[in-house]
Amino acid sequence: MPVIVTLDVMLARRKMKARDLAQRIGLSETQLSLLRTGKVRGMRFDTLSKLCAVLECTPGELLDYSYDAEDLAAVEGEGV
Repeated sequence: MPVIVTLDVMLARRKMKARDLAQRIGLSETQLSLLRTGKVRGMRFDTLSKLCAVLECTPGELLDYSYDAEDLAAVEGEGV
């Protein structure tokens, strides 16, 4: 998947433990772990907003995108 979650980088910058972040935004540690490792297919804007508020950052600091020509071909093939 071309979307890369860089949440661990922001946690390190803020010197915050994942456990504390999960508690502050109302997610289980398991859910946050899945998000941190990129094993989720989506995230609610509400969750993203909470992450940004607690970490004092923007969505662009938590997510990155790695363009791949195969991604574009897949999208064009889906008729999106």
